Amino acid sequence: MTPLITNPKFLRVAAPLMIGVVLLLAWQLICVALEVPVYLVPTPLVIAKTLVADWGLLSDSLLVTLKITFMAFVLSVLLGVAIAFVFVQSRFIEVSFFPYAIILQVTPIVAIAPLIIIWVKEPTFALVICATIMALFPIISNTTLGLRSVNPGLLNLFKLNKASRWQTLRRLRIPSALPYFFGGLRISSGLALIGAVVAEFVAGTGGTGSGLAYQILQAGFQLNIPRLFAALFLITVTGIVLFLAMMALSRVALAGWHESEMG
Repeated sequence: MTPLITNPKFLRVAAPLMIGVVLLLAWQLICVALEVPVYLVPTPLVIAKTLVADWGLLSDSLLVTLKITFMAFVLSVLLGVAIAFVFVQSRFIEVSFFPYAIILQVTPIVAIAPLIIIWVKEPTFALVICATIMALFPIISNTTLGLRSVNPGLLNLFKLNKASRWQTLRRLRIPSALPYFFGGLRISSGLALIGAVVAEFVAGTGGTGSGLAYQILQAGFQLNIPRLFAALFLITVTGIVLFLAMMALSRVALAGWHESEMG
């Protein structure tokens, strides 16, 4: 029987958790030893107490941010995959339109979010558009790369057997692109969350429809730094959960036939 300390699966979970515990303990001890005021840097215990005390407020805001994130993520996947399928049909189409996809990626969302919020009357839809723009490029780029990265020998075999373009796409290009696609999902899920939070910051949404970004802004104005850190903690945990969910989805889809998820 393999000892736990040498078990790769155990270490993959235990090692990061141990590092996290050590860092939190160091944070707690340093703040207590130096008597750092909570309005500058609260201790992990104070943040945990604030998270419990303000859970009703923060959980409602978390649901708003999650709604925008999931809507933007789903929309970016649908649009990104559709665009990638179009790109792979013709090199001319790809080289003509791919630079505009790059423009979406390199343009700071904080620069165009105010315009989108002004143009789109529905606040939630405006935030979803902003987050989608931020999450779209990894899906387009990775899926297009995957659809192009097919074995030349297999591609020639399909041509020799007079396979149609649809058959080649469905039976060769799509299976070859799946590892790239799931890699894009891992990146895009986090960017959708970041885009949602940034868009909320720019929009300054408030009231019952406010997200976590609004709580961070309000906590900063009120110098309620423990609540600010608690909201940041929820955003961080949400990002980690999204990444782990995409990893699990990739493992389920690729396990047993692709080397990236074997062993």
